[in-house]
Amino acid sequence: MCPARLAEEAGHVLGVTLSDVVPPEAQVHLLNAQRELITALMLIYENRVAPAPAATRGRRARARRRTTTRDRKIPIE
Repeated sequence: MCPARLAEEAGHVLGVTLSDVVPPEAQVHLLNAQRELITALMLIYENRVAPAPAATRGRRARARRRTTTRDRKIPIE
């Protein structure tokens, strides 16, 4: 069972809510961290799943250096 769910159920049994235990500043910090983590995971997923641009799908020149997934930059909006 997920530790967060276990803590939530234990709090429910004891009559304590999350806002009673975690200060508001910490709640904001945790929500921001969660949003950043989800954004990073989506960028990683999109970078790995997205098809290569049409320009790079064609035949490559032999003299051109091979690029790896680490060499490409990830566009961030």
